[in-house]
Amino acid sequence: MYKILVLPGDGVGKEVVHEALKVIKRIESLAHLKFEIKEDQVGGASIDQHGVPITGEVLKKAKDSDAVLLGAVGGPKWDSLDYKVRPEQALLVLRRELGLYANLRPAAVDPSLIEASSLKREVIEGVDILVVRELTGGIYFGTPKGVEKNPDGSERGFNTEVYSTHEIERIAKKAFELARKRKRKVASVDKANILESSELWRRIVTQVAKRFPDVQLSHLYVDNCAMQLIRNPKQFDVILTTNLFGDILSDEAAMLTGSIGMLPSASLGDHHALYEPVHGSAPDIAGKNQANPIAAILSVAMMLRYTFGLYDLALAVEGAVRNVLKEGYRTRDLSVDGTVSTSQMSDLIVERIEH
Repeated sequence: MYKILVLPGDGVGKEVVHEALKVIKRIESLAHLKFEIKEDQVGGASIDQHGVPITGEVLKKAKDSDAVLLGAVGGPKWDSLDYKVRPEQALLVLRRELGLYANLRPAAVDPSLIEASSLKREVIEGVDILVVRELTGGIYFGTPKGVEKNPDGSERGFNTEVYSTHEIERIAKKAFELARKRKRKVASVDKANILESSELWRRIVTQVAKRFPDVQLSHLYVDNCAMQLIRNPKQFDVILTTNLFGDILSDEAAMLTGSIGMLPSASLGDHHALYEPVHGSAPDIAGKNQANPIAAILSVAMMLRYTFGLYDLALAVEGAVRNVLKEGYRTRDLSVDGTVSTSQMSDLIVERIEH
């Protein structure tokens, strides 16, 4: 019995998660498995009903589950709220309370979608990158932070970028372990020429690398990495970086593939895991059956691989996605004249999952 907590969230999150659940049902019938699925509210939907982005009850359910499948949170409806109670705070709470320190965001270019990218074929063909982002430290969680009044009536906003040896060691170890299963290359990204926290980051990552002599380590400043991702993305295998830099670079890497609607993510801790598409709630197309469900479906594939150890089934889901794309089916984000809806795309994928 595998226990999954489903948190559809807001906007298109509700739609794509519904489609991803079709995949789980298909896996159940094919492999004679049983998933215990519970569903609850988070983000703006939780604010509307409970006044907070995540309740204690939902957090307890998350801790009691083997994995959490999240859709998306946020939207203009809640943008006027104080930062402390906005939908996005639910993500920070889940990451902190579940200890989800490692965010994995793959960005692999599907051969069938090369023309969907804004970059030339010769630049992106064969790109297969995994961004490993530290997720529970850095400027998003550091203190002090806030907005305060100056004596002259103006305001001052401040945040603190802070990392400890332990935080850097564990995320670096995770990146090197993952690199061993890929091309054995890690590019660690920082701003060590300016930031003291990055100077420590680089020093600790270098120390951890000595435990993995079979993995090649390189260091890049974040501005150079951002440039190199566009100039020559094929040079990268695993990119290891901080919370803030990873947030930015992983979205840049996502666009190499042609659409952010294609990309899944996994947020892993020592005891818990959360899986979600990397796209947002896309309120402009919510409820129109136009969103690309592939990122959510591939998030389920990551769940099968990393939490449940069902590698063959993960490959089956990923293979079904590739086959549907190879056959030419596209949602609107992948083609101006998108040929299929959200639900049609997921149905096509489910039909092609074989075990």
